[in-house]
Amino acid sequence: MDRRTFLHGLAAAAAASAAGVRAASPLNVAVMLPMSGPAGLFGPSAKACAELAVQTINARGGVLGRTINPLFGDAGLPPAEASQTALKLWKGQGAQAVIGMHDSAVRGALVGLFKGQVPYFYTPVYEGGECARGTYVNGETPAQQLAPVIPWLAAERKPKKWYLIGNDYIWGRNTNAAAKGYIAQTGAQVVGDEYLPFTADNFDSSLARIRDSGADAVLVSLVGGASVTFNKAFASFGLADKAIRLGSLLEENTLAGIGLANARNLYSSAGYFANIETPAAKAFSEAYFKRFGAQAPALNGLAESVYEGFLMLEAIATRAKSLDVAKMEPASEGASYSGPRGAVTMHARHVDQDIYLADVGDKGFRVVKTFAHIASGQTCKV
Repeated sequence: MDRRTFLHGLAAAAAASAAGVRAASPLNVAVMLPMSGPAGLFGPSAKACAELAVQTINARGGVLGRTINPLFGDAGLPPAEASQTALKLWKGQGAQAVIGMHDSAVRGALVGLFKGQVPYFYTPVYEGGECARGTYVNGETPAQQLAPVIPWLAAERKPKKWYLIGNDYIWGRNTNAAAKGYIAQTGAQVVGDEYLPFTADNFDSSLARIRDSGADAVLVSLVGGASVTFNKAFASFGLADKAIRLGSLLEENTLAGIGLANARNLYSSAGYFANIETPAAKAFSEAYFKRFGAQAPALNGLAESVYEGFLMLEAIATRAKSLDVAKMEPASEGASYSGPRGAVTMHARHVDQDIYLADVGDKGFRVVKTFAHIASGQTCKV
């Protein structure tokens, strides 16, 4: 072997070694969660679910052979401030993917920031319609939460007059707009439709309007503390025996605030509840409390959605063999996994998933109907 061949071999070996080091370097993932603001009560449980997802995926080799290193940021801030936090995690700390569980206003800001340059997994319940390149959605849409549920309630409870109340932003308004069509199809009518700021803490006038409207069903599209205050006051007004309530953002933390005594005739529609009686959901719950202890923040659908976001990141990246959005886009179509919610499949950058309708018993939520593998109703082109 001559000197030139020997040196060439050394250079090749060094390059291969360097490539191996790069391939094995940790994968930084920005995790944007509401640690403050109106949705701050979901932050601790969402962070715990993120940490459990990281532990679970890393135990089986990570993503593309790289262990995940989560970088947490507060998404409970106003959109401009949350964007600056995300920018620091992305450009400053080298995040190569983003998991986000936060409101739609922050999502819009982050979509504008990323411009499809980094894969962004948006996980919570939302209003639908997000088709930005590189954005992958695990959250339930109105087509999933309401389209099958409102007809079922019409058959079982036979409401004739619906009153719609929500927070005054895109999710509340668009969810209620979709609901109007589903309600009309059952032959019932909408007798009221109102929207309140996140800061609202007195619902007496709204409850008086609901009472005077003769509504026998109320769709509640309020977030966090507003939902707690409204539903407690609803029962105090003596309306719990006169009208059913359906919430599309009613989870275990919110129910704990409302109290079981104030939850008569209260329903919730979601892709996950903590007491789902399936092997996968039970295994997830057991792992959660083993990891964080009996005093861990209550499991709930919003927090668990963060876990699902990590599973989808793993599924798409594995299919694409890359974290490059250009390769992940086509790989996202048909990407699937089995998680705590059951079998989940992505189409048009949204997921088909099981939807559960629960009412409230003496031990909390109680699933009364399962709608299997409901499509998101979205038509984003891939």
